[in-house]
Amino acid sequence: MTHLFSRLKQQLQNNLPFAVYSKPGSTTITGTFQNDGQTHPVDFEKPGFVFAPFAQGTTIFIPADIAEVLSDELDAGFETPSHQDKPVIDPTAKSNFEALVTQSVAAIKGGNFQKLVLSRTEGVDLHDADVVSIFKKMLSAYPAAFRYCFYHPEAGLWMGATPEQLLKVENNTLHTVALAGTQLYKEREVAVWEDKEQQEQRFVTDYILTELKEYVSNINTTEPYTFRAGNIVHIKTDISAELKSADSLQSVINTLHPTPAVCGLPKKEAQQYLLEHEGYNREYYSGFLGEINHDFNTGQTATDLFVNLRCMKVGHQQAHLYIGCGITKDSNPEKEFFETVNKSMTMRKVL
Repeated sequence: MTHLFSRLKQQLQNNLPFAVYSKPGSTTITGTFQNDGQTHPVDFEKPGFVFAPFAQGTTIFIPADIAEVLSDELDAGFETPSHQDKPVIDPTAKSNFEALVTQSVAAIKGGNFQKLVLSRTEGVDLHDADVVSIFKKMLSAYPAAFRYCFYHPEAGLWMGATPEQLLKVENNTLHTVALAGTQLYKEREVAVWEDKEQQEQRFVTDYILTELKEYVSNINTTEPYTFRAGNIVHIKTDISAELKSADSLQSVINTLHPTPAVCGLPKKEAQQYLLEHEGYNREYYSGFLGEINHDFNTGQTATDLFVNLRCMKVGHQQAHLYIGCGITKDSNPEKEFFETVNKSMTMRKVL
């Protein structure tokens, strides 16, 4: 374990790419350390680790054949972050986001969209922050999430604890999820979902099922259920199917990304709307990341990709948190703003 984190620090010092991560529910941590500093083009037919943007930016690929892989069991003694009070609200940020929600609700009611997923970014000052210390807290605090620390000279340093799988393919069987709706987790209370939240989740499920039909057969879905991710809960539907062709992986990924859960419907028009109106570049937030054609821990052929949510880009003196929420015709602007505040606590807690 100590050797793996020492290698992480060494890669950072030498400006060399790496991906260190632990999968949901796993007690294993894996590090994929690229042997050179180049930017390699992604090849969906080769094994490697991919880090892809929402829309604007370079898709980063760490090829398996030029990477050293280290893995170890997670220590049980990592520091768990203590409870944090909610941050002081920036009135300008609140006003701007609520105005964007109001504008977006009008666009939905005008018939242009069924749903839009808006986002914003917040800066958190860092004082001599230690990357390994922050990452250890993340590993301990969110065992049910895909926890990662990723670096590439072209993308920068990113960390996250995402609850959402884009897809998993193993032995020609595809698994994906439809995830939407958000509430604060309350111990000993059963989540009650409003019609707006249930509708939002149905949009995501219906879209995925429709778009996958060309590439898969024998589709199976679970009933929607409440899923906890840190201090919040979502509505989730699990989806599985058989790929008609092993060569369709790239097409399936392009079909699913970006999902309505991070973009909206209709997808192409919603994505363009966000690029024009959000007022900032999402970069790799709400993109995807993970293993392609290779399980770096077992060596087996498998693809395991996650949507890059609950994430931050870490600089020398500041971390930029990325947070979003789904908007429908019934959305309340102030309520949606505070949903983003609640979601920001995932990363704030480990900082």
